[in-house]
Amino acid sequence: MLTIYHLPKEEAALRNQLSRTVSFDPEARRTVDDILHRVSTEGDAAVIDFTERFQGVRLTELTVPAEEIEQAYREADPEFIAILGEAYRNITEFHRHEAEQSFFYERPGGVILGQRVTPMERALLYVPGGKAAYPSSVLMNAAPAQVAGVREIFMTTPCDAGGKVSPHILAAARVAGIGNVYKLGGAQAIAAFAFGTGSIPKVDIITGPGNKYVALAKKQVFGHVSIDSIAGPSEVVVVADGDADPEFIVMDMFAQAEHDPDASAVLITPSRELAGAVQALAGSLAGTMLRGEVISRALAANGAIVVTGSMAEACRVSDMIAPEHLELHVSNPWELLPDLHHAGAIFMGPWSCETVGDYFAGPNHTLPTNGTARFFSPLSVRDFVKHTSIISWSKDELRSSGSKIASFADQEGLQAHAEAVRARLRKL
Repeated sequence: MLTIYHLPKEEAALRNQLSRTVSFDPEARRTVDDILHRVSTEGDAAVIDFTERFQGVRLTELTVPAEEIEQAYREADPEFIAILGEAYRNITEFHRHEAEQSFFYERPGGVILGQRVTPMERALLYVPGGKAAYPSSVLMNAAPAQVAGVREIFMTTPCDAGGKVSPHILAAARVAGIGNVYKLGGAQAIAAFAFGTGSIPKVDIITGPGNKYVALAKKQVFGHVSIDSIAGPSEVVVVADGDADPEFIVMDMFAQAEHDPDASAVLITPSRELAGAVQALAGSLAGTMLRGEVISRALAANGAIVVTGSMAEACRVSDMIAPEHLELHVSNPWELLPDLHHAGAIFMGPWSCETVGDYFAGPNHTLPTNGTARFFSPLSVRDFVKHTSIISWSKDELRSSGSKIASFADQEGLQAHAEAVRARLRKL
């Protein structure tokens, strides 16, 4: 089930096994292009038609009534509500530390320069709700938007064939204070909020994971709206030394593999003994898991155990993968941290399992996938704000620097740029 690769001899084979890129098949592209075109031109009628086609229900009301949200909250297990509340407080507290401040500074000559930070006005939080419901995604998307100060926050999630939304998702929305909930999913939901329809507002940013049609739709509407990222299948890399617990590692690899047959789970270690123990244990335990078939398919297609010559080489391989989640099952994880540069989130030590981050710790679980951690970051308050440059140039400073500015424009062949300055200099 899990193949062991020994480096450097088998590095080429390893790269081939773990090659992951954001790509979409032509049929999916055609489907999404058609959805985007029809929704942009036909509005609500197209949204309703596509919802009937893909979700199996013809909606007469696109929003979830407030009383239905309240009912889901009242009827939920009180212990679950308490856990949601504590998790949301942890997530909100973390994101408060991300909040940015506007700044201004003065220069000689009466010049004031600065940058103003302002929240976006409208945001859509997309929450998956097809084969499984993820109330954690509600909390993770809502907290940074609220801390940023977004004025209007909308949420959408697919309904079932009876037109009902998962009560767990609605309970989480109530905990997070999200009242504008739509029962739409798929590319048609992305299109509706990107372009706006008769009953659906156009937003400024769309965040949240989804299937390949949702991901492709987000990619296609970027420019009409901002997006967080193009999410792909989940992935974890575990870097471990010889003292690591094989059971901890196997269960953490299973935790990613159970998401999807396309999920990836990789162990990197200098210890041949640990590699063998993890391979054997994974083979014996997969069949005992509720989603054992999915786990086995994922590990066979996208899993690996990598035996390196040193811990430094293990860090190099991890950076090559640039994983969504990186776990450090080593005696002193802080010593390794300076050698690791590319990961969406890093979990320090054997007690910091990825599940803690998914649900409870506070940092956002919406993370870059498919190696994009080399240049993308986790969802944050920064995604929900924009930055405006402020320039206040004085008369005295223009008198002093204007000829240099005009000369710069001349060098680029932009006469009007230069004359705009010289016109002012003549007045002076």
